[in-house]
Amino acid sequence: MSKPVVAIVGRPNVGKSSLFNALYGERISIVHDEPGVTRDRIYAETVWRERAFVMIDTGGIEPDSDDVILKGMRMQAEIAIETADVILFMCDIQSGLTAADEEIATMLRKANRPVVLAVNKVDHVGEPPAELYEFYNLGLGEVYPISSSHRLGLGEMLDAIYALFPEERSSEEENETIRVALIGKPNAGKSSLANYMTGSERSIVSNIPGTTRDAIDSLVENKYGKFTIVDTAGLRKKGRIEDAVEKYSMIRSLSAIEKANVCVILIDATEGVTEQDTKVAGYAHNAGKACIFAVNKWDLIDKETGTLEAMEKILKDRFAFMSYAPVVFISAKTGQRVDKLFEQIKRVYANSGRRLKTGMLNDLITECVAMVPTPQDKGKHLKIYYGTQVAVYPPQFILFVNDQNLMHFSYERYLENQLRKNFDFVGTPIRIYMREKDKKKDLKPEGEKKNDKD
Repeated sequence: MSKPVVAIVGRPNVGKSSLFNALYGERISIVHDEPGVTRDRIYAETVWRERAFVMIDTGGIEPDSDDVILKGMRMQAEIAIETADVILFMCDIQSGLTAADEEIATMLRKANRPVVLAVNKVDHVGEPPAELYEFYNLGLGEVYPISSSHRLGLGEMLDAIYALFPEERSSEEENETIRVALIGKPNAGKSSLANYMTGSERSIVSNIPGTTRDAIDSLVENKYGKFTIVDTAGLRKKGRIEDAVEKYSMIRSLSAIEKANVCVILIDATEGVTEQDTKVAGYAHNAGKACIFAVNKWDLIDKETGTLEAMEKILKDRFAFMSYAPVVFISAKTGQRVDKLFEQIKRVYANSGRRLKTGMLNDLITECVAMVPTPQDKGKHLKIYYGTQVAVYPPQFILFVNDQNLMHFSYERYLENQLRKNFDFVGTPIRIYMREKDKKKDLKPEGEKKNDKD
């Protein structure tokens, strides 16, 4: 099940980071906090009233001079409008209503997105301060007084956000099409690929407005099936806030990843693998999405013997944590191997939904233990009593053991490799959790549901 996306918009220092800290507390269950993301404090997956959603802080860029503050805030609001199902607009009572607040509110009123207005730093209970009422002049409806630092008013604010979430779709509805996110750094060729994949030579069923600007979801049907193609084209802004483009294109990618079944990670063959490529790929991997690497602009590369193999080795080294993801060398401009890409999309999506019979799984576990004995510590061996698959999208397994502390990461990796060797899990991550046989709770993060789709 795709998760709603909530984008936080607000001036610097209104308390967005404090809100993130507050939401890590008892009122909200953090499902997971992705490695590499928390340093930027822009991304957290959470649950409220048993509904998982993703919160993104679009305010990571804080301009340091007056003449760029409004430009930065304007870009921030544009991104929120493009990516979010609900926008959380944060102001603060201590600064009062500012010109920047009014600028953002003007944009949000024109956007076709629901907005919740929260005024932070109201650090006491009881009668709201008189200063709160000036925020009603923004014309965004109800004003929710909160205190991130004291955790006041957060429940009412979250209830307001929850009430605006889009209706949950049934599994049957979601299975009608494979939702494909084209992700990667700006200029990797995402828009060109989207244009080719949805071109006139294929049957375009309809165009679904995805945002108010340049990202469009297109529904395509061809011999491989039905696909919703999501283009996450990067912003093209010039001027003193040019450095913000990379962060904001990352935010758009995060939103697309959460709503996707399959992520196609575009690599620009003329530039090679960059740090941003590895970050985007890491987000898709940690989100449990089926993934494919598409090396684009391959037609522009001067090829010699071994050129393709050399690029494959680079990808293998830089994306060692995603060795399961297939690689397709394409040209979005000419359409070279795009049909092969569709074929792989269909395959990896099917693999991410693959479910093993318990008997087959345990036969494999028995063979694995016979070939390579389980780890031991101070004479005590790990015992794997049995295993079972608890979820798909991605495939997730629980192994019942005598002592989970005896499991070594290398042995867990060995088991995963054997699963991949014996069953077709190409293109999908696999999650393996331990549960001690006499304990009732497994190691899955609190709040994660064991359903077929996250």
